[in-house]
Amino acid sequence: MTTSTSTSTSTTVHDLVGIGIGPFNLGLACLTDPVADVDAVFLDRADGFAWHHGMMLDDATIQVPFLADLVTMADPTSPYSFLAWLKETGRLYPFFIREDFHPLRVEYDAYCRWAAERLDTLRWGRRVVAVEHDPDADLFTVHAETADGPERYLTRHVVLGIGTEPAVPDALRDLDGPVVHSAGYLPARDDLRSADSIAVVGSGQSAAEVYRDLLEGIRDGGYRLDWITRSPRFFPMEDTKLTLEMTSPEYTDHFHALPREVRDRLGREQRGLYKGISADLVDEVYDTLYRISVRGPVPTTLRTDTSVVAADWVPDRDRFRLTLRHGQLGTEVEHEVARLVLATGYRPRTPDFLAPVEHLVARDDRGRFAVARDLHIDTLGGRIWVQNAEEHTHGLTAPDLGMGAWRNASIIRSVTGRAVHGLEERIAFQEFGLPGGRPVPDPAASADGAASVRSAASADDPAVDRRDATAGMTA
Repeated sequence: MTTSTSTSTSTTVHDLVGIGIGPFNLGLACLTDPVADVDAVFLDRADGFAWHHGMMLDDATIQVPFLADLVTMADPTSPYSFLAWLKETGRLYPFFIREDFHPLRVEYDAYCRWAAERLDTLRWGRRVVAVEHDPDADLFTVHAETADGPERYLTRHVVLGIGTEPAVPDALRDLDGPVVHSAGYLPARDDLRSADSIAVVGSGQSAAEVYRDLLEGIRDGGYRLDWITRSPRFFPMEDTKLTLEMTSPEYTDHFHALPREVRDRLGREQRGLYKGISADLVDEVYDTLYRISVRGPVPTTLRTDTSVVAADWVPDRDRFRLTLRHGQLGTEVEHEVARLVLATGYRPRTPDFLAPVEHLVARDDRGRFAVARDLHIDTLGGRIWVQNAEEHTHGLTAPDLGMGAWRNASIIRSVTGRAVHGLEERIAFQEFGLPGGRPVPDPAASADGAASVRSAASADDPAVDRRDATAGMTA
């Protein structure tokens, strides 16, 4: 692990500074490492690499094949590949015999830590506090705080890879009492199991993993376990091959060119599906329930189409009081539970350190980054780049581990002005639009009667994915 404490001075000008070291910026560090004419450095406030440690369940796998590692889809010959890690650690043949393309989550985390320890461009323990721009020198200054004092880094480009943070619905926000987001599940598991009742709130993979993990101990623990999801059913993530073609450069081009209103609508529709549950896990939950039920009724409930619309902590009862509303019936009930796990997903972080260069940041009419197709967000034409902050502009490829290496190769091409790594422009058999199609009025007109215009070729394209949404590390 690199823990350099040297302070960059004004005489050192980097080609790029990456802020945040999650899987995406770590992949960028791996791909730039052998490029002689790219001087890159990466900063993170953590002491070392850690990826979803709160959900590092022993048998959980990542939801993409091993080829979706840090580098392979851009450079299969890289020494930082997952296969190189398997070979070096003596796990290559066992992985081959296992005959499963999907690595364990603990394996992927160990692989990323192995790659991080081999790089000398990573600077841990650096909390970025400000990014400034000098228009005369046309350089950025990245200011960071460390245990040894302030540091500053001069750079021509900045790449934001600060990832996401836990999201909590309004009805469950700022609760007192023992409430845990799934991001911190494992450290809280023993306390959860010591209670007499637990509720898991959420609809996706994390909710299913937490529920199944707690279900295994339900007989010995003596607790009641509830799973509350507002989804009308337990949606499996779709992984059919034509659907997976939507994690492609062509679909990203298509999505990015759509009107903002259409992108937002598609984003809502797609998010509910690609953040579903792996089909295997849905079946495992059922099989676990079936096995446990041999010894009698299982003290659990699974409530679909049910939203938590209000919640309070009642300290004298050591209970949460939840108000549950059923979507189809329109009825409400109160439900009490001792412990609460929120598997309610993640949202993009808001980087306060960009305040000094806010005048250079392009935003849309909703205040979000207006991310260009090549992933820059600045008005200078390609100096500030983002990783996994572009779901609203680029669609479901934004959090997809499988597209991380392609995106990094694209950023490197923009920074260097040449194609250091080959970039596939077309990988899909299908077409996502109609060439020469004319716009038609949108039947879903706005409330005031003003009809929006959309492309007839793209209005109803369903797009789902089962890729891991990566919560990056923090700056």
